[in-house]
Amino acid sequence: MKHPWPVVDTHCHVIAPDPTRYPLDPMGGKQSAWSAERPVDAAGMLTAMADAGVTQAVLVQASTCYGHDNRYVADSVKAHPQHFAGVYSADLLAPKAVETIGNWRTQGMAGVRFFVAGHSTADRSIRLDDPKASAVWAFASEAGIPVCIQIRADGLPQLETVLSAYPDLVVLLDHFARPALHDGPPYREADAMWALSRFPGLNMKLTTHNLLESAEGPGGPQAFCRAAVDVFGASRIAWGSNFPASAGGLTHQLQLAVKATADLSAEEQAWIFAGTARRLYPELSAVSA
Repeated sequence: MKHPWPVVDTHCHVIAPDPTRYPLDPMGGKQSAWSAERPVDAAGMLTAMADAGVTQAVLVQASTCYGHDNRYVADSVKAHPQHFAGVYSADLLAPKAVETIGNWRTQGMAGVRFFVAGHSTADRSIRLDDPKASAVWAFASEAGIPVCIQIRADGLPQLETVLSAYPDLVVLLDHFARPALHDGPPYREADAMWALSRFPGLNMKLTTHNLLESAEGPGGPQAFCRAAVDVFGASRIAWGSNFPASAGGLTHQLQLAVKATADLSAEEQAWIFAGTARRLYPELSAVSA
């Protein structure tokens, strides 16, 4: 499938076909249902990308499958650097968190992810603004490491505290933090999320979750995408499929996103589907895919 601009998927998950070499160790002790029911390995991801017309993908550690054991993502990136960049998971509050983050970075990984709350599991004992995390935030900020954060909307005040303390920190917020969108434009239920646009280092990941949830309210996904671009700017928004965690296949996820952004300009779409991703992850621009 061809598109008028390159397409980079910033939110894919891969599951290893060899459970002996890459044993399960999910956060919270509960494996996500999707990873058991419809796993996709690196080879399958490449096939799905070719079918959908996705040029490159950011492999995000499947925390609800492997916890902080990022070896399969790292090995997949090493095997296919022209197609993949990798985002690894780490324990934000671990005593040696800075050392761990640095070690994964030397293995060719592009960014780090802190998983606090998702569909399968949530650890409310983790607070982004915990003083024990200050060394991590300082290190990521100084090193220019893009940080993916998976939280829900009720965790946004914690993120606000972190961004206020570390203004140079680069953050890519997964799923826009899953704000309430049922009220439709101007989405006043999501005011806490919109308010964070004042932090220039904050970028937003537009995923299938947002498209499906905005479809339940007035205006639908096109209205939400227009509002998001008006507030954050297209150069701070990156598309991610959430494949295969979101059901329906990669081609379907991309079609949803293309339809949702149809009212945007070609330049705005180009930023959302590739430009922002390549700005955040220069590794993607450094290779010919």
